[in-house]
Amino acid sequence: MADVTQTTDGRATPKPRFIGSEIYRNSSYGAWHPLRVPRVSTVMDLSRALGWLPPVQFVNSPRAKISALTGYHTLEYLAALQAAEAAQSVTQDVRTRHALGTVSNPVFKEMYRRPATSAGASLLAGELLKHGGVIYSPAGGTHHGMPDRANGFCYLNDPVLAIQSLRRNGAQKIAYVDIDAHHPDGVEHAFADDPDTLQISVHEENRWPRTGQMADAGVGQVFNLPVPAGLHDDEMALIRDQIILPLVAGFQPDAVVLQCGADAVTEDPQSRLTLSNNAHWAVVAALQPIAPRYLVLGGGGYNPWSVGRLWTGVWATLNGYEIPDHLPPAAQSVLGALEWLGPLRRHYPQDHWVTNLRDAPRGGAIRDAVRERVQVLAARRLVWV
Repeated sequence: MADVTQTTDGRATPKPRFIGSEIYRNSSYGAWHPLRVPRVSTVMDLSRALGWLPPVQFVNSPRAKISALTGYHTLEYLAALQAAEAAQSVTQDVRTRHALGTVSNPVFKEMYRRPATSAGASLLAGELLKHGGVIYSPAGGTHHGMPDRANGFCYLNDPVLAIQSLRRNGAQKIAYVDIDAHHPDGVEHAFADDPDTLQISVHEENRWPRTGQMADAGVGQVFNLPVPAGLHDDEMALIRDQIILPLVAGFQPDAVVLQCGADAVTEDPQSRLTLSNNAHWAVVAALQPIAPRYLVLGGGGYNPWSVGRLWTGVWATLNGYEIPDHLPPAAQSVLGALEWLGPLRRHYPQDHWVTNLRDAPRGGAIRDAVRERVQVLAARRLVWV
């Protein structure tokens, strides 16, 4: 398969590239943690089973060096993270100062190497996109990490590092869009007062970390939309068409970074939103033509079947592949082999989680609470533009 495609005007452009690593295959935060489930390895295996991930489009992720991580994180924190991995334990002082060894951010075997690999992918993406293109890194999207501490399952903040890398490689204006169920508090912390970074987050209201209120506007380029439980596809389409796309297009960015967390779908245990994976894929497709550089990251997602299917469909969308109505046997074998063992019981998949990628659409009437919030942000958008 050739590694370039032709644009409508005849120019050659590189095919999208997928950055991944085998480090995620057997790595777990622990038997009781939501991130005990396989995710990135499922997307790699499923994409290959479908013939969508030839070697020419796959890039093995490097592990970020400490010097590269200090663009956002402190040396003291990075040293503590490395020491915790080496010792497989932390002192009470480290736990208090850096939030390592907590229930949310536990000590585990690859607690430095795994996030450093995800960060390495985001840093590399900025370099690979210097002259344009599309990069997909489903291991990325750890949007809660803070400079001196772990936060919300995130030991490093690879979206921040990605934006910094894009900027070093020629992208001055960057639009960051986040459709994870949780607010990207770490990214907002980094860029709230940066007029060259547009931030848009759609997240569930009253959901951890309980930041990202509509009034949190920074210097005017931060747009937060907390949405009520039960958000469905038709409401997300309204948000996409009246808020996300006009804001990003009006900003005229040199690069778009999309955090495509999969925890806003109905089957995910970490939110009360009710999207289908179609809603995510529609956002992915709509943002792709807006800027010459496009980086799509993963994020949340805690049901191994729904996250694997959603993120594989993201890769299909970026490449323009048609998602089949019924998965071939090799792809069904990947999904059929997944296990989701909870602390109290084993979870079993619904039939279509193994036989199909695409969910049935989940629409409905647009509620007044959603429409009113969209109208408020749309009015602010008109003033801002």
